This record gives sequence, C-alpha cells and structure tokens, in this order.
Amino acid sequence: MKPTLRSIRPVSYAMTKRRCTAVSLVSGLLIAGLIVAGSAALPRAPRALLIAEASAAEATPAAATATATGDQADTRPDIVKRGEYLARAGDCVACHTAPRGKLFAGGLAMDTPFGTLYSPNITPDAQYGIGTWSEEAFFRMMRTGRTPDGSMLYPAMPIAQYTKVTREDSNAIFAYLKSVTPVREPNHKHTLRFPFNQRKLLYGWRTLYFREGEFQPDPTKSVEWNRGAYLVDGLGHCTMCHTKINMLGGSSQSEQFAGGLIPVQNWYAPSLTSDKDGGLGDWSIKDIVDLLQAGISDRGAVYGPMAEVTYHSLQYMTEEDVKAMAVYLKTLPDKQGRKSGPSAPTNTNVFALGEKIYADKCALCHGANGEGQLQHYPPLARNQSIEMDSAVNPIRIVLNGGFPPGTMRNPEPYGMPPFGQELNDTDAAAVVTYIRTAWGNHGQPVTSREVNELRKAPLH
Repeated sequence: MKPTLRSIRPVSYAMTKRRCTAVSLVSGLLIAGLIVAGSAALPRAPRALLIAEASAAEATPAAATATATGDQADTRPDIVKRGEYLARAGDCVACHTAPRGKLFAGGLAMDTPFGTLYSPNITPDAQYGIGTWSEEAFFRMMRTGRTPDGSMLYPAMPIAQYTKVTREDSNAIFAYLKSVTPVREPNHKHTLRFPFNQRKLLYGWRTLYFREGEFQPDPTKSVEWNRGAYLVDGLGHCTMCHTKINMLGGSSQSEQFAGGLIPVQNWYAPSLTSDKDGGLGDWSIKDIVDLLQAGISDRGAVYGPMAEVTYHSLQYMTEEDVKAMAVYLKTLPDKQGRKSGPSAPTNTNVFALGEKIYADKCALCHGANGEGQLQHYPPLARNQSIEMDSAVNPIRIVLNGGFPPGTMRNPEPYGMPPFGQELNDTDAAAVVTYIRTAWGNHGQPVTSREVNELRKAPLH
C-alpha cells in the first residue's frame, strides 16, 4: 500500500532564494527603486501574483481575513483522493510542513536575501489555517496570488506557475486540504528588512515577472505532451529551480529551464533543455522517468533539494504522468549553453594528486574509469552533472556525501560518505578537478578557494 501524506516524516525543503552576498543598504535601495519604477507605469495594481504566505504574512489568523461565501469544499472521496495526488504533484508538503512539525501546519523558515519568510498553516483550522476559506477564495489565491482580503503574497511560492492550474484541479486540492487534520498552530511573522517589508513594492515585481492565466493546451501537440507541459510548467513549478534567479528574485523568460544556482542553498539545478552537453538532449525518456521517479537512473542520481522533490512528490506520481513530463522536457529548446570542448589545461601535479585520491577513495564504487555501477553508483565519465560549467554539485557531494531518496522503486539506495573531514581544500579540489577532466570529460578545473567557500553552505 502506498503511504498517504499523513504518514510521511516531514523533511525540510527551503524554496529558491539567493544568499545575500552583497546586498547592502545601497543595493537594496537600488532594487527597491527598480521595483517602484516598474509599478509607476501602471495606472492601477495588476490582478495577479504569488502564493504560500496566506495570512502568515503578518501573523494574523486566517479567520480574520477569510471571505466565507458558502461554497464549501467537495467531500466526495474520489475528489479528495485526486486532490491528495495533485497536492503531491505540487509538493505542498515540502514548504508547508516544518521539520518535526505537523502536516501542513506551516512554520518552515525560508531564508532570502531580503529576510526570512515563514510558510503558513494550510490545515483546516478555523483560526490559523484555511478553515473558513471558501473554494472560490482558494482558487483566487491560486490564480491571482492574493489572500481573501486582497493582500498580495510574497513570491516565496511559485505563483507564476500555480496560476496555470485549472479550476477543477484547484478545487480538488482544496477538498483534500480541508480533509486533513486541523492543527491549531499560530503563523509566524515574516522578518523582512526595510524596504522589502513594504508590500506595495510587490506591484513592481508582479509587473515584471507575473502573468496571470490558466495553462492553454497547444493544439498542435499531443495530449501526452500537453499533460507534461501542464505538470512541468504548473504544479511541478520546475522553473523555480531550473532557471537562473536574478537580484530581484525573478527569472527571465528567455532563460527558462537553462539551469541556475539555487539561492541560499547553493546547489546548482542543471539545464532541462535539449542541450546535449548540459541538458537532456541525449537522455532517453526512460532515463528521465527513472531519475524522477526512482531517484536514480543509468545516467545519474538525484541529490540535495531534488532528492526531496522525488521523495515527497515525484515517486508518488503515475508513470503516465512522469512519462508525459519527460516527453515535454525532451522538446525544450537549447538555450545556447556551454558546448563540448577541451578542458582548460590542468596542472599535471594537481591531476596526479586527484588521480591518486580517486583511486584510493572513489574507484571501488565508481570504477577505475568512472563507469559506475548501474542502479547503485552513478557513472562519472561523460556525466553532465560532473562536466557542466558549475562545479558546485560535485564539490558538495565530495565534501558532504549524499544519498538518493528512498523510493518505492529504490527503497534502499546506495549512498556516498562525506570526505570533507578527510580531505583538505587542496585535496578536494584536486579530486574534483580529476573527475571533471579525466576519461574524456570536458569540465574545467576547480580551485581550493571554491571548495573552501562551499564548506560553509547549508547542508539541506
């Protein structure tokens, strides 16, 4: 029997936010100025944006702002069950359940360059959750990114994606959420720095990055392709991680799915385009389905934040839906990413040191020539996650180790131990340089400074 969401042990998963490495008061005011400039061009506020903060924004009880219009949640078992499935597809549990917290009771702290946001309680508790919300109010929040009282929500949740969700699916998700156990858990107040605690600045963000509207199927494409597009672009909100985030917390339409560093968490989400060097261009549909649903395939394994997406969400989706997602992903156009070419010259002493460390600590599992062991240890030779421009992921795995998620298709995954305590920065840089440049790999060397900086990265 498949476990229900109620039986899952919550795992923290922070949303995509950029670490504030140089956001001083001056740069903060510059950003604020850009946002205000964007909103100044509007005669009135646009109808759209954001999600997940509900009334947690100011720690006010949901009941104080809800608009009870009388249309109650559907209680039919088949609708509730479908809503649970869709809530999994949207990975709601990842943000709305705090570590060691109760299901959907909120309270997960999400660090951003602008301060800390907290996910709200979305259980049917009447005081702190969505117990007094109507079906219509919930749908309008999904479609427009506004709470029942009209307040704009901060873009910690993927409303630019959730706006695409159909009314039917929104109603089913609402029916499921209204069926879970109410939790009387007060919401936390956001701690955002000035001027980012001024909600009127969101007008500018919405103008730049939010387009309200339901997903529209492409009549020239197959039913399967359109289903995949709906899930990837909507509930799956894949662009939230797999698109570069700019200083304003938004992303460019022209760079969608081209990959990018996940802010604050400091993991690199690779390209999902048809780029054969850094994307999915030479992956088979089966490779993609296996990776998403089982957490490991012949081409690699998921670690870091993606492991939690597979654990909480993708493993529970039907094979038909995951295959549809893969079919859609295979058609995403190349964004002119890095093309294969020779690596930069590697210092022979560094290469030799890396080769020695690899033979001593890595070859037993990953093979003398980086061939790996299928379904257990991923290959390192001609592995895009090893070769791509960013060396963040291989450095982090060498330092901190990692395990793919335990899934129904791979319940006892093999993992990698951490070597951060055994290897100094020079040694770690050498072995990562070796695996990025050996066996025909076209990655670039890494420095001990890069390694040292990532020792400070959060482990989640």
